[in-house]
Amino acid sequence: MWVSTKAQYGLRALVEIGLRQPKAVPLKDVADVQGISQHYLEQIAAQLRRSGFIRSVRGAKGGYKLGRPVERITALEVVEALEGSLAPVTCLEDPQSCWQTGNCSTEILWKKVDDAMRGVLQQTTLKDLIEERKQIEARKLVQLEPAPPVVYSR
Repeated sequence: MWVSTKAQYGLRALVEIGLRQPKAVPLKDVADVQGISQHYLEQIAAQLRRSGFIRSVRGAKGGYKLGRPVERITALEVVEALEGSLAPVTCLEDPQSCWQTGNCSTEILWKKVDDAMRGVLQQTTLKDLIEERKQIEARKLVQLEPAPPVVYSR
């Protein structure tokens, strides 16, 4: 299964909101920073809100906050909430969909692929993704620091 932009953008939006906790973050800010269409992000945010990952805050300083602590949100939960089934082939989710189920030489391969993907996503929390983003930002800052002056001797 290919992960759509919906899941990719949803995770990026959660990282952005998580980085700014405890402040509420307007979706426009998230859309601008992440380069995502605000209209599309509103659709994704509606699903994230229904799934309990974010909650809205009204008022002048309104926007969105996380619905749970960052260490209690896994990438698997988010991707499944936004994508539905992650199975690389339909027979893993619905054995009745294929007449070869139980007699297919590739079934074990697809099960391993499914287990591996689910395992990585389950072990990755929003906290992990936020920490990774902080490291990326820190590397950018180091690259922007001026180099020490070069002293030439003759």
